[in-house]
Amino acid sequence: MNFVLTLLINAGILLGMTYILPTVTIKNSKTAILVALVIGLLNATLGWIIFFPLNIVTFGLLSFLIHLFVTAAMIKLADILFSDFQIKGFAPAIIIAVVMAVAGSLLAIF
Repeated sequence: MNFVLTLLINAGILLGMTYILPTVTIKNSKTAILVALVIGLLNATLGWIIFFPLNIVTFGLLSFLIHLFVTAAMIKLADILFSDFQIKGFAPAIIIAVVMAVAGSLLAIF
């Protein structure tokens, strides 16, 4: 249940960012849900493979920043995988990653 709620919140964040950031475009809500699912799967697999060694190198001191960077990279990778989802530049991906992290933290509290 928590996974579905997180998925829908992340899809809503992606759709909301299309209105706030002019460099982010998503064709429809179905694409937003699929992109959110792929970002979650990429973070759970490939993101963890990148995150773990970087976290060891920095002794966990920059864990939050590394997590944001890896999530932004996974968002850009999802941009490459989906033709209906476009992000122009890396800065909007970082902004989306920050918003997703804040939403995920608020969801964990409640």
